[in-house]
Amino acid sequence: MKKILALIAAAVMMLTAAGCSGETADTADVKSEGVMTYAEYAAAELETPVVVETYVQAKQGWWDNKATFYTQDKEGGYYLYNMPCTEEEYSKLTPGTKIKVSGYKTAWSDEVEIIDSTFEIMEGNYIAEAMDATALLGTDELVNHQNKFVSFKGLTVEASTDATGNEAAYLYGWDGSGEAGTDSDLYFNASINGNTYTFVIEYYLCNETTAAYQAVQGLNIGDTIDLEGFLFWYNGAQPHVTSVIVK
Repeated sequence: MKKILALIAAAVMMLTAAGCSGETADTADVKSEGVMTYAEYAAAELETPVVVETYVQAKQGWWDNKATFYTQDKEGGYYLYNMPCTEEEYSKLTPGTKIKVSGYKTAWSDEVEIIDSTFEIMEGNYIAEAMDATALLGTDELVNHQNKFVSFKGLTVEASTDATGNEAAYLYGWDGSGEAGTDSDLYFNASINGNTYTFVIEYYLCNETTAAYQAVQGLNIGDTIDLEGFLFWYNGAQPHVTSVIVK
């Protein structure tokens, strides 16, 4: 009897595993008719129409019936710049929401984005895990992950020079001309393996009420930090950071 029960238990475990395997396979992105894969989108010429299905990961503040969204599918990231939406629609576009977007692919200072877009909400939900891109810093491969949610680990905060010529761990505004209590982005430098890179807390993504903004305000030159954020591009990698952990 014990042998029979053992065989039954083994069979149940095999069926359960097969069922889980099938469920995992079904989670792959399946695009609707006429919708581009990420590879097709990446290969599309600039200033041409594109249609993608993607998932909201984060969003900047709504204003004047438009907002900017960081989105991703399971292959790559999309930056939806000033996508028209009502305030009610904006409230529905929470992280994980699947949307079909039609617009035009363009680029500004090498940041590839979709503009003049329309969207519709679809069934489905997906939150991307941060891809560790630490080893890709300084390589030509990094740009292939533009707009993805990524992480960088074990970086060292380096000095920036503020508007008065003094060294600082971070700046209000790219040149240090901003100030606390305003809607200033925070810029800071961090290095690894002898190379230094610039990172940004985009105010309309993470304002002064967020942990990320406050963490940068507390940085000291020489701190070791881990970062997460979206791989934004401005004449080179300039990630929009959403999480800062001081080690």
